[in-house]
This record gives sequence, structure tokens and C-alpha cells, in this order.
Amino acid sequence: MQVEIWSDVICPWCYIGKRRFEAALANFAQRESVTVIWRSFELDPKSPPQYPISLDEMLASKYGVSPQEAAAMNARVTGLAKEVGLDYHLSKARPGNTFDAHRLLHFAASKQLGDKATERAMHAYFSESLAVGDRAALAKLAPEFGITESAALSVLEGDAYSDEVRADEARAAKLGITGVPFFVINEKVGISGAQPVEAFTQALQQAFAG
Repeated sequence: MQVEIWSDVICPWCYIGKRRFEAALANFAQRESVTVIWRSFELDPKSPPQYPISLDEMLASKYGVSPQEAAAMNARVTGLAKEVGLDYHLSKARPGNTFDAHRLLHFAASKQLGDKATERAMHAYFSESLAVGDRAALAKLAPEFGITESAALSVLEGDAYSDEVRADEARAAKLGITGVPFFVINEKVGISGAQPVEAFTQALQQAFAG
């Protein structure tokens, strides 16, 4: 079985969805037969490498709400993250362009390190204030999932894996995916959003049954 997951490194619901899916997969009897493939999706492809404002201010501007309302949105998602064991520090988050992060994740995936790299990058952004659009900061993470910093920086300073990121995004558009996380199981069953664990369990069973 193949599970493709479209997500973005800076998507708070994607990390929550990852944890909920993992919980369902852990209890799935045929889990050893499941291959997970991470697909790229940029929430804000036109964003600068790093925003000069806080995440609250950025969201307030993007959604046309007050900074207080944006902070309340972040507080709500932080609470839901805590329920699945994640420790978000969104007041210190450093949002920015994620294209380079996705290129690094594709590089990691080429070495069968995609899941480790995705986990590390998400944790760094949500819990450790990673400047997600900073190539040097991204490269420093690489040794923690099995790639040397120099190799990562070499990839990031060029344009390697750009085509792979664009291909993922083009396929998402073809499938009608407009938001993430989005899960596609065996190219048949689609799940949108960070659904409850039970929904992922049902989808896995449904796909396995044919």
C-alpha cells in the first residue's frame, strides 16, 4: 500500500495530521506493507525567505483579522497539537518561503530519509523557531536525519530537486488538492485535513480491502 501525504513544513495542521495518521498506522495490522511518500505543497509560494513580522501579524494580514484574533487561532491549534504530544511555540515562529525546505526534503527522500527529515524540519519550525527560509539554518538540521551539512548546503545553494517540488505541486493541482494536509491512499482513497485517528484507520482498512 502506498500513502502519499501532501503537506507544508509550516502548516500546523500538517504536523497534527502526521501524528494522528501515525497513531492509526501503528495499530494497522498490515502496517509493514505501507509505504509513506511525502509530497510538497507550498501554502504561500510567493512569500519572502523570511517575514519581518511575527506569525500573528502575518496571519492577521493574510486573513483580514486582528492580531488578537490571529493569536487566538494560534492558541487553539497549539492546544490541539499538545493533545497529540507536540509542543508548539508559535509566538516565536519564523515563517517564510518553504521552497528550499521542500527541496531538502526531496534530497532526503532520495536517500530513504524522507520521513525523518520531514519530522525534524517540522519540529524545528514549530518548537525551535527555525528560520524556515534560511538555507544555512536548514542545512544545519541535515546531520540529524542522516545527511551532512555540507551536502545539504550544496543542494540548497543550487537548484537541485526544484523539478521534483514542482511536479508534486502540479500533481496536487491535477488531483484538485487546494489545502493540506491531504492524504492519498493507493491513488484511490483521499483524506483532507488532520482528521481524527479513527478516520485514518477506516481509510487504511478501506484501501486494504480493495
